[in-house]
Amino acid sequence: MAGRGPRVIAGEFGGMRLSAPRGDRTRPTSDRVKESLFGALGPRVVDARVLDIYAGSGALAIEAISRGAQSAVCVERDSNALKSIASNIESARIGDRLSVRGRAVEAYLGDSTGGAGADGPFDLVFADPPYETSNGVIGEHLRSIRSRGTLASGGAVVIERSSGSEAFVEPGWVVTWSRTYGDTLLMVLEPLQEPTE
Repeated sequence: MAGRGPRVIAGEFGGMRLSAPRGDRTRPTSDRVKESLFGALGPRVVDARVLDIYAGSGALAIEAISRGAQSAVCVERDSNALKSIASNIESARIGDRLSVRGRAVEAYLGDSTGGAGADGPFDLVFADPPYETSNGVIGEHLRSIRSRGTLASGGAVVIERSSGSEAFVEPGWVVTWSRTYGDTLLMVLEPLQEPTE
């Protein structure tokens, strides 16, 4: 495990250092980016049910719980990242509030009986895929989230991308907030409401 991993910024576990996997397979979200994101989300986090896909160390889910989220599910398939999440759950003593699904994101989102369909719906979904992930793959995730009822009414999806990524537009979704910090782009998306007849 890395010596200086990410830290929890605020709330119940504010200042706590988290374990993070070594190497370059995961990319922890910087303190500055987390502070901006959670500042923008504000009271939406309190009592929220959170899904963290491409969870890495679980830092975003743990930050959400620290700030009052009811519960969180982390989806990650990298074995070193899963060890970090388990260590962080133990350190924070939040095994009753944070669950881990050791699966590929695509499989989890597409599984209506044992994946997102069984765990959801969620008020907030954090998606921090590898920066090289294509817009097409992210679009597929958003379509799965929407079509399978993974997102609760009034919910939002937070996507972290490279600021050098192609412009992202997904039909049926609107970007309600975005910021760029160095090489990081944050976007909060909400589904457009279906017209009623």
